[in-house]
Amino acid sequence: MLFWVLLAAGLAARYAKGWRRLGGALLLCVPLIDVVLLAATVLSLRDGAEASIWHGLSAAYLGFTVAFGHDTLRWADARFARRFGGAPETPRPVLYGRARVRQEWRSWLRFLLAYAVGCALLLGMVWLVGGLERGALLLAWLNPLTKILLYSLVWPVIVTIRPGRAPA
Repeated sequence: MLFWVLLAAGLAARYAKGWRRLGGALLLCVPLIDVVLLAATVLSLRDGAEASIWHGLSAAYLGFTVAFGHDTLRWADARFARRFGGAPETPRPVLYGRARVRQEWRSWLRFLLAYAVGCALLLGMVWLVGGLERGALLLAWLNPLTKILLYSLVWPVIVTIRPGRAPA
């Protein structure tokens, strides 16, 4: 939640108010939230807290933030720049042919990165709490993460089989 609050505050300061330095500083703080979340999770587990589903959620969140956070910031910045800063509209991505196939597979590779980071963090947390007996709840997140990875594979496969044609 704080990710979105800082993102909106940074973009509003930058474009709506014209405070470029403050907006930039707030936007630089957005990735720091993830570092704080990871540190709080690790400290909680090191202090003997019972591993819970929420600790696992932080690992899943961090995986997706590592993979998609920069693109989310860039997307939001472009939208605010156009709406409040008078920037030209960003070009739309190619929606057909080989370029589309490459785009879809790059997107899936980002899901794979999110999955790998999330799983690595989950396994690290299991190790941190002392093994499977205390960390079994953390591994419950492997199921939804694996499903998301597999479901996200469907679209690149479909686009590879039928990439579409250029508009006439």
